[in-house]
Amino acid sequence: MTSSTPTVSGEPLPDAHALTTEQVLGRLGTSRAGLNSGQAAALLERHGPNALPEAEQETWWQRLLRQFNDPMIYVLIAAGVLTAVLGQVIDTIVIFAVVLVNGLVGFLQEGRAADALASIKNMLSPESEVRRDGGWVKLPSEELVIGDVVRLRAGDKVPADLRLLEVASLRIEESALTGESVPSEKSLEPAAGDAGVGDRPGMAFSGTTVAAGTGTGVVTGTAAGTEIGKITTMLDDVQQVETPLTRAMGRFSSMLAIVAVVLATAMIVVSWALYRTGLVDLLMSAIGFAVAAIPEGLPAVMAITLALGVQTMAGRKAITRRMNSVETLGSVTTICTDKTGTLTRNEMTVRAVVTRDSTYQVTGTGYAPEGEVRLDGETAALDDHPDLAGMARVAAYANDSDVVEQPDGSWALQGEPTDGSITTFAMKANYDNTGRRLDEVPFDSSFKYMASLDEVGDDLVIHLKGAPDRLLDRADSQLGRDGTPQPLERDFWERQIEELGSRGLRVLAAAYRRADAGSLSVAEVDAGGFTFVGLYGMIDPPRGEAVDAVRQVQEAGITVRMITGDHATTAAAIAEEIGIASGGTLTGADIEDASDEELQEMVREASVYARTSPEHKLRLVRALQANGEVVSMTGDGVNDAPSLKQADVGVAMGVKGTEATKDAADIVLADDNFATIADAVKMGRTIFDNLRKAIVFMLPTNGAQGLIIFVAMLAGMTLPITPLQVLWVNLITAVTLSLALSFEPSEPGIMQRKPRDPKAGLLNSESVIRILYVSLLVAGITIAAFLWADSAGFRIEESRTLAVNTLVVAQIFYLFTARFTRVSALRSELFTTNPISWLCVAVMFALQLVFVYVPGMQYAFGTTAVSLRSWLIPVVAGVVVFAVVEGDKAIRRARHRN
Repeated sequence: MTSSTPTVSGEPLPDAHALTTEQVLGRLGTSRAGLNSGQAAALLERHGPNALPEAEQETWWQRLLRQFNDPMIYVLIAAGVLTAVLGQVIDTIVIFAVVLVNGLVGFLQEGRAADALASIKNMLSPESEVRRDGGWVKLPSEELVIGDVVRLRAGDKVPADLRLLEVASLRIEESALTGESVPSEKSLEPAAGDAGVGDRPGMAFSGTTVAAGTGTGVVTGTAAGTEIGKITTMLDDVQQVETPLTRAMGRFSSMLAIVAVVLATAMIVVSWALYRTGLVDLLMSAIGFAVAAIPEGLPAVMAITLALGVQTMAGRKAITRRMNSVETLGSVTTICTDKTGTLTRNEMTVRAVVTRDSTYQVTGTGYAPEGEVRLDGETAALDDHPDLAGMARVAAYANDSDVVEQPDGSWALQGEPTDGSITTFAMKANYDNTGRRLDEVPFDSSFKYMASLDEVGDDLVIHLKGAPDRLLDRADSQLGRDGTPQPLERDFWERQIEELGSRGLRVLAAAYRRADAGSLSVAEVDAGGFTFVGLYGMIDPPRGEAVDAVRQVQEAGITVRMITGDHATTAAAIAEEIGIASGGTLTGADIEDASDEELQEMVREASVYARTSPEHKLRLVRALQANGEVVSMTGDGVNDAPSLKQADVGVAMGVKGTEATKDAADIVLADDNFATIADAVKMGRTIFDNLRKAIVFMLPTNGAQGLIIFVAMLAGMTLPITPLQVLWVNLITAVTLSLALSFEPSEPGIMQRKPRDPKAGLLNSESVIRILYVSLLVAGITIAAFLWADSAGFRIEESRTLAVNTLVVAQIFYLFTARFTRVSALRSELFTTNPISWLCVAVMFALQLVFVYVPGMQYAFGTTAVSLRSWLIPVVAGVVVFAVVEGDKAIRRARHRN
């Protein structure tokens, strides 16, 4: 073992892709023989292990404390502290119990926070084959250093960023990093200095997987210096944006808290000035007012409503990791989506087969051999079309893939996507492969073809498939419609290749010739003499349901934008097929050259973005957000993780998505179906509607209670209801009647509305007016009931019990009308569409009976039993409230008609 002084810098080489192999070795101070143990140990000590840093996770107690970070809760906590100081033990216990219950609901529903960095770390290969001290050894990937020489084989996960030194038919699956739908062919050629990650054939990137072939490479970047490491850094820098609901609720809570404190203070000053009320009575009344005015049940109702939405979406294959995200989807104005595996199936499919005299259409998608080959709308049989039979024969023989039916009826590919697509085509064409392979020339990126020597009946035939230009160079004839060779027309084929490429199709060619010997070599293939049969045009096809889903969300006023690492022509073709309105296509180079201000203008029009890197996707999302858009980003690869975290709602694919993507996302689609997003948008809009209904329902309760205490203090009269009774009404209303509104179904035409303005408040002017007049109405009726009972000689406990009953029953009748925002509640749907509402009313009434008639509750809340006849007053009050609100709705409908 040698322990010489290290000559390797150990610093990342970011431009390695643009240098020759010898230049890279020279810049790094290493050689093809690799490092010795001394050099590696010194570099490992200096630069640290090849491992990514883990994100700091939120602890359970931090998550619990965050539930109480609300201005309304601050007011309640202050009220609880004051009652404790004043010696009001029961009041203190009840107030803090309400605060604790609300906090626990949010804590239990929220779930574990994202940890995208740790999941990216798990993508690194655990072991690598490294050249050390002149020999090949297996070492933990964490011990790799820059300058090491690493060997790659099929199935290996690339452990670090490598500049390739040797390749033999090396192809690497990079879709998770680049968005490419097929494995990238590797070579030793340097790329342009500004080439994107997907256009660097001489590089192998950490976290990608070797699909075929072998190779060696020198490490040019480890840990945070790799492309995945850059994504890690971006994830670390990305701050989770506030959702529109969070922002609106924050403003709403702050406003209510400030109003409650200001009015309570004013009430203390006025009451003391007018009546010289004692300090303890003043403070208790002020506490009662603050408790009355604050809808302390609102955070719990919001959490429960969101939780119900989360549960519903889980049944529809959308797993929500952060509750607010469901509602936020209802506010999105733009959905940015990856192409490969999201809008498309990530399964290459032959769409067209071109021969000299015919262009055949191939139906069906994916690897399932379900579909047929057609010519002019009619099924094409092989017996009638010798040229088609030739294409099917080459597809069946010059192929190392297999398509296998699974126990669940699906079809799975064993092999590479390109081979799988033409295998499926041969099966759709009903070609029966009865021959026997004798020899082969495996595909190699240096000559870009694969050849097989096959025994077909009594003949020896070389079947050749590969890049069209390489096959045209080796052909001197072409197959005619009748199956006989004719002179090669190269200009014709080059026009066909260009036409297929302009449609976004990946093009592969087929050829054959007779053979004399029983062996095959590259030299024999390169000798030429082949008959050119035709072209396969293939593409990763759109999901059928994605087309309908895109149309549905566009009808809802949402712009769909495709952001992909694939080529511009392919991206534009898929976008057109899916129905994404195109305002032009931008490439990664266009984004790279644009300033942030220029990019903000560019994204207003363009809807297709091709050859994008993770940095480009992140900039695009930020540019859209800077334009005031609420952005949902959908993706499945590691390259999507930073933009998913930056977006207002990140949506990851659950089946084909990487763990890093899922952990960075807010919502995970269990079925990888873009159509599920449309369901989620509808659910988000329904949730917001129901939250608004709940607020419009709850606030008149608080407004009425606050007015009752405010008026009583200013008038110098006995409080009609006590602070504890206020808490009781707020709590049971929140967990029963308000909860009933969470189960309301979607309103008609909800997906034909424009997205909600994220800057708009929770309440519109109509809602505010209703809250005001219902508060005044309920407060007036409750005070009137108390004064009537007091004047009739009832004890104070009886008068207050009657007042509370009036408040509660008025709320029940108000619920019936609040379930329908504009239309009349006097309809059959009142009884049929939301049975939960009737259950909640029954529970509410049962709790109120306990409140009135159970001795323990009487002692705690200062109530007493009342006669059955006295319940007529609350019922009459409820009917009055119902009639007034219905009258208001009728007037508004009439004005709308006129």
